[in-house]
Amino acid sequence: MSLNIIEQFYQQYFNATLSEQASVVQQSLNPDVKWCVAHPVNDLNGPEATHTSFLSPLVTAMPDVERRPMIVMNGEFEGRTWYNSTGYFVGTFEQPLFGIPATGKTLYLRYTEMVCVENNQITESYMIPDFIDTMNQSRVNPLRKSLGHDGLIPSPATADGIQNSDVCEEHSAKSGQLVHDMLACLGRFDGKDLYSMDLENYWHKDFMWYGPAGIGTTRGIKGFRNHHQAPFVFAFPDRSVDIELNFLAKNDYVSTGGWPHMHGTHTGHSGWLGLAPTGKNIELRVMDIWRREGDLLKENWVAIDIVHILLQLGYDVFGQMKEQLEGPNYA
Repeated sequence: MSLNIIEQFYQQYFNATLSEQASVVQQSLNPDVKWCVAHPVNDLNGPEATHTSFLSPLVTAMPDVERRPMIVMNGEFEGRTWYNSTGYFVGTFEQPLFGIPATGKTLYLRYTEMVCVENNQITESYMIPDFIDTMNQSRVNPLRKSLGHDGLIPSPATADGIQNSDVCEEHSAKSGQLVHDMLACLGRFDGKDLYSMDLENYWHKDFMWYGPAGIGTTRGIKGFRNHHQAPFVFAFPDRSVDIELNFLAKNDYVSTGGWPHMHGTHTGHSGWLGLAPTGKNIELRVMDIWRREGDLLKENWVAIDIVHILLQLGYDVFGQMKEQLEGPNYA
């Protein structure tokens, strides 16, 4: 199986010597590349900033790091080529990563990304690594325990996430329309009753929602409502999807997201993630990949920059982690 341009770049970078890494970045990244990573990295501009502020710290933390994508989709959106992907960076956690203490053990750093390639160079990259899950693996997460299941996220049940097969336009259109209709359903929340969103018409009864650490994985519509949807929509009742970087539909898979992707006002009474309502209007960086099975959606891989959300609400997760580590009770 041939590697796409994104995987080729990471393989070359990870296998390069320290003196060669900057050259690999200069060759593969456009001089004006926009490279955005979840907080605390945020928006970077240019190959040098990408190298020094994200890629080099990643390799320093995991010197034997490799990428293991579980799903890769590529396609055209408004005349530009995008690669949307989710999977893990895997390696030995030997040095701290943005202040998260190393364990000396294997680290599974979950990522979801949307990357634009033009003229064989990366011109834009948006990535949400799950830093809260990394904190969980280091046992330094300052947040309350997830309502859903925490742990490794599986690849698709059908084992066909690497989309190298021929594209069926009819199947792709069916998948895309189903996701559009389902998102419209989510937008019909009346502010009072979860059943104003008739998810049964769009989701399989055994639907799997693979959420980020802090929320966790849920199973079935009831599990989704109990462990994520109810706390979230009542906390942000005016939530709205405003911006799409791209929308790709390929056979049974659909992906979309934005930077930011949603906006909402934290006015609800639910105490989402343990926080009382702040009244603040915030932006949410979100990426989704769905898999359709028959006439319904069966699996959804979800990335949310929760650390960035909480920072806007006045809670600094990395700052709280640092205080915890420096406290007298840490061992």
